[in-house]
Amino acid sequence: MIIEIVVYNIESALKAQTGGADRIELCDNPGEGGTTPSFGTIEAVRQNVNLDVFVMIRPRGGDFCYSNYEFHSMRRDIDQCQKLSADGVVFGILNADGTLDKKRCKELIDRARPMKVTCHRAFDMTMDPFQTLEDCIEVGFDRILTSGHQPTAAKGTTLIAELVKKANGRIAIMPGSGVNEEEIEKIVSETNVSEIHFSAVTFRESDMQYRNQSIAGMGSDEGAEFKCRTVDPNRVRTIRKLAEDAKKRYTT
Repeated sequence: MIIEIVVYNIESALKAQTGGADRIELCDNPGEGGTTPSFGTIEAVRQNVNLDVFVMIRPRGGDFCYSNYEFHSMRRDIDQCQKLSADGVVFGILNADGTLDKKRCKELIDRARPMKVTCHRAFDMTMDPFQTLEDCIEVGFDRILTSGHQPTAAKGTTLIAELVKKANGRIAIMPGSGVNEEEIEKIVSETNVSEIHFSAVTFRESDMQYRNQSIAGMGSDEGAEFKCRTVDPNRVRTIRKLAEDAKKRYTT
């Protein structure tokens, strides 16, 4: 079972490694579902972890229908990831009609090689998941991250299982979204996947001793600057064990 942990900062990457992850998906901006992290962050993570580092290539939040300016920035970000020795990149580009933009995806995939390439949950916003599966295979993606066209992977297991069967080893199918200790056994046992994607998120208190009580969350009322997002290594270990046990039961 391959365990991929999505992380949004350097500390989380280190904690994911401590917990025994096989791979990380490195992003910025969790509130927008992940965007491209800074080159400084990519470099620091690459230099300090031994596991595979896959970098999100997403120039903004929102939809996955990009302008020519945004597409150019994605090309340049992929070039930088190669220079920084990333192991893979993660992206997805759609047409306005809900189909995969095969032309531009293939251009980015060809540009990214020899790095591995994952199609992220843009897949879940497509009109026809089975046609998009074939399109992803055609253009050369190595895997698809999906919640089965549902808000969480646990709710999308029926479609995920069908995708695994139709893929038939031609591309990896990796469930993600809402994967936790309560849902992992259901997801693995109902889909027979060999890769899983989750956050194992936890929050720690800020090291700041002085706190301006007049300002919370830089105006958002959340107080977010006094809590730091990170990864719980114990959650990584626990979810891995549950996933592996479920996989063994499926295959015996």
